Amino acid sequence: MNTKLKIFIAISIIGSYYAYITDSWSYLLSLIPYLLAFAVLLGVLVTIHEFGHFIVARMCNVYVQRFSIGMGPVFYKKYDKYGTEFALSAVPLGGYVSMITNKLIELEPESVKGLSTEQLKNTFDSKPKWQRASIMFAGPLANFLLSIFIFTAIFLNTIDPQTVPVIEKANQDIKYISSSSFETKDKILSINNTIVKDAKDINLELLSYAGFSGELNFLISRTTSEEPLNIDLSVIDFLPTSESQKNPTEYLGVDISYMMMPIIGKVLSGGAADQGGLKTNDIVLKIGSTDISFADDIRKVVTENPETNLEFKINRNGEILYLPISISSQLDKEQIVGILGVSFGTSRSIGQSFSKGVYETYNLSIKTLQFIGKMLTGNMGTENLSGPIGIAQMAGNTAQAGFLPFMYLMALLSISLAVLNLLPIPVLDGGQLTLLAVEAIRGKPLPEKVENVIYTGGAVLVMMLMIFAVFNDVSRFF
Repeated sequence: MNTKLKIFIAISIIGSYYAYITDSWSYLLSLIPYLLAFAVLLGVLVTIHEFGHFIVARMCNVYVQRFSIGMGPVFYKKYDKYGTEFALSAVPLGGYVSMITNKLIELEPESVKGLSTEQLKNTFDSKPKWQRASIMFAGPLANFLLSIFIFTAIFLNTIDPQTVPVIEKANQDIKYISSSSFETKDKILSINNTIVKDAKDINLELLSYAGFSGELNFLISRTTSEEPLNIDLSVIDFLPTSESQKNPTEYLGVDISYMMMPIIGKVLSGGAADQGGLKTNDIVLKIGSTDISFADDIRKVVTENPETNLEFKINRNGEILYLPISISSQLDKEQIVGILGVSFGTSRSIGQSFSKGVYETYNLSIKTLQFIGKMLTGNMGTENLSGPIGIAQMAGNTAQAGFLPFMYLMALLSISLAVLNLLPIPVLDGGQLTLLAVEAIRGKPLPEKVENVIYTGGAVLVMMLMIFAVFNDVSRFF
């Protein structure tokens, strides 16, 4: 073979190998943000959950041998003054609080060597049933409290946009009853008495009726009517497929936009609005002869009227006022436009933020239970069930989107972790609470053989669920 040809082939092979290695390293480096976000997310959720068990166990004077973040072999540990081992374990999927039990003392006497008489006396199963139930419930409760705290912090540090869902178009080509029931510019106020304000609210509420047959009630505000109107839709097997569940409003036969209400948020000091007397929470009803329905209507009128005196009709705490305001101006893209000096949406107080945080946690918990039930009955697709790969991907994406989206995801997953742990499946907290209830009714625990069979079945069920979730994760890449 020609020497030059040999050199060319060698260089080509080396170049291809180098490109492969470079691409591989680039891919691995791109995974780092996702892995770090996943580690932080799971670490916080697991630590909070297990700390709930731990702190209540200690309050009930139960001796805790180990508090572990992660599963499997321990690679770091430290003891506190009570003799509890705080550990980091090799497999970062979960964690546990190991409490001493009578069964452990009986079956593994070597594992409790060196413990004092007082420690051996304070076993988990020696405590009253209410204390054992409290310890089991404390883990999920800690996750609920975490989500309330996160939501409260988010709502306190963000503006309430005061949006309302508005029908942009009723799609007559969709053969569904709603397309002829709604009209353009209808504002949707509630669905079956549940108030809806944004896309999340509407989609969650509609999804909760997947597979439902019966009446769906929509309370709407229509420009031609002073009073809210009720629209009742008769549905049969609502949102029957996974495809329809991806976009519930499309299945409903409507296009919806989310418009900000004309509620004054912040007023710029010294601006036209401030000088004219506008205040936070004023609702603008009319400017000159133009009726105002949304914040965009205000922007349009103001922008088109620089250096003009306009009369604002407003609602201030139920009182109708008329304010003459001199619109100021500024240069925008070589054009003079009017400036009012306000922002829309309102700030929330600590009390309002906390109240909304509690409601959000409650509402999403109920919806999570409903969706689990619909998956079990086949009314909702299971392809949205995510395992560690899917969670890592969501964690990485939200972390890159910003701190608040990442914290919102943490709150959502904290709720999911709490609800799933309360399901009556043995090996989960809810399963142990169920067995405690059975023990309370019987007056004694179930036979050991029966308990072993129940726990084995629960472990198999949880393992199958995890395998299915991982399969879902992997299948999304193909």
